[in-house]
Amino acid sequence: MENRRIVVALGRNAFGTTFNEQKINVSKAAKAIADLVEDKYQVVVTHSNGPQVGMIQTAMTEYARLEPEDRTVAPMSVCGAMSEGYIGYDLQNAIREELLNRGIYKTVSTVITQVRVDPFDEAFSNPTKIIGRYMTKEEAEAEEEKGNHVVEEEPGKFRRIIAAPMPIDIYEIDAIKALLDADQVVIAAGGGGIPVLQQGTHLKGASAIIEKDYTAAKLAEFTGAKTLLFLTAADKLTIGLGTDKEEEVDDIKVEALVKHIKEGDFPAITTLPKVDASVRFVSAIEGSRAVIANLEKAKDALNGKTGTTITA
Repeated sequence: MENRRIVVALGRNAFGTTFNEQKINVSKAAKAIADLVEDKYQVVVTHSNGPQVGMIQTAMTEYARLEPEDRTVAPMSVCGAMSEGYIGYDLQNAIREELLNRGIYKTVSTVITQVRVDPFDEAFSNPTKIIGRYMTKEEAEAEEEKGNHVVEEEPGKFRRIIAAPMPIDIYEIDAIKALLDADQVVIAAGGGGIPVLQQGTHLKGASAIIEKDYTAAKLAEFTGAKTLLFLTAADKLTIGLGTDKEEEVDDIKVEALVKHIKEGDFPAITTLPKVDASVRFVSAIEGSRAVIANLEKAKDALNGKTGTTITA
């Protein structure tokens, strides 16, 4: 029997940067997901939370500033959990509505997901993810006194910068698999999941953001999916974007992709994580594939009509 279990990773273009934009944009994502459900796929959805978690962190920091005696700044792990909840809320309602409009009765559930990271991950000593609002020099110095990292993006304008460690384990994976086995649509590990450090039986939130593409690959591996689908604003993967060797590809093998990674042919912030996560997944799971395609052409991409398919 063909494996119809699939992990779908939605990029930030699926949501926009405001509440209203998100409400409008999730309906497009819902149509793509409903197409896959209609095609008898068992679907796990994960998603970006970049603008949203930054917005929440900024709001909670400002709240603490206005009420300094009663409030403390919300940890990044809490901000991540809040973003998972409110993005999941919009997304699950949009998917449910789209399915019902097609006569498909299926529960859609959001799982607030904790993802284990290694406290000794080198990312903690080399933070790369910029978040939150601009700060003055004085505010930035105050952040550094708390042990946080800041970066001067423009002269006199500082922002906080945090670690992006690799995911090791997903604590709610059994619940996610149980929902899939019950033929439900599952939304999980939004924004890469809430990064946590295991301390005995206690899980301590880490001051970090996990790259969602790597967690998507872990989700696919742990749920037994054979397809990892990245939905973006582009129709296909482009090698050497903006250079004289720029090229869109339809199908590519892991070996060739690794060569391009080593040659620096992918933008580090946007494309490289998807490509690297695809290589890791396809290399680990026999008979698997990763597909990178346009959000509005998901079904066609899985049928080989568009998009880029990565195999071993």
